[in-house]
Amino acid sequence: MTVIVPDLPELFEEAFERAGLEMRSGYDMKTARRSLNLLCLEWANRGLNLFTIESGTVSLVAGTATYSLHTDTIDLIEHQLRTGTGTSQQDTFLMRISVSTYAQQTNKAMQGRPTQIYVNRGASGTTVTLWPVPDSSASYTLVYYRLKYIEGLSSGIGGDLTSIPPRFVPALVSGLAYYIAGKKPEAEARIPRLQMEYQTQFDLASGEDRDRASVMLTPWSGRY
Repeated sequence: MTVIVPDLPELFEEAFERAGLEMRSGYDMKTARRSLNLLCLEWANRGLNLFTIESGTVSLVAGTATYSLHTDTIDLIEHQLRTGTGTSQQDTFLMRISVSTYAQQTNKAMQGRPTQIYVNRGASGTTVTLWPVPDSSASYTLVYYRLKYIEGLSSGIGGDLTSIPPRFVPALVSGLAYYIAGKKPEAEARIPRLQMEYQTQFDLASGEDRDRASVMLTPWSGRY
């Protein structure tokens, strides 16, 4: 069965109607687009959504400690150091450390096989710093899974929001209706209901959008 997702103008109209309003002008389209982009940023702050996870690699250079990641990177959730290729390829654990732990390293220029990674989520972008600094004894590659921002709309109204999967569209429309009602005094009475509906739809979508890997718990029988 084909899943049909309405285009953006239809989603905007649906959000306005849920708020008890009618989209009449070009400014209404503009303010809906602005609210949509803010909604996408809010979703990024809410935490992990599987559709925002992306894998990547960085080839490490001997003597270089710090590397910039893609500009839409929010954070790293997994990171390993890879050596070798083909059947001899090996991935080893990199311990993530805080800024204070990195600052306490007495010799930040020491070279060797990296064992620690410091992730700096700066205002202008995300960078990673490895310690010890990669040496030339092997070919190192940083392998990671990153949490990325949801792609918004820079301009225009038509088209699809292709970065959001269909299962999250009901939450998107509910959230957009809630945001729009907050801008319109005539829709103020609907805000509590719209907020509740938005939270319900988001919880349903995010609850379904979870890792279903098996979890095994091993009892510990040690003594104090």
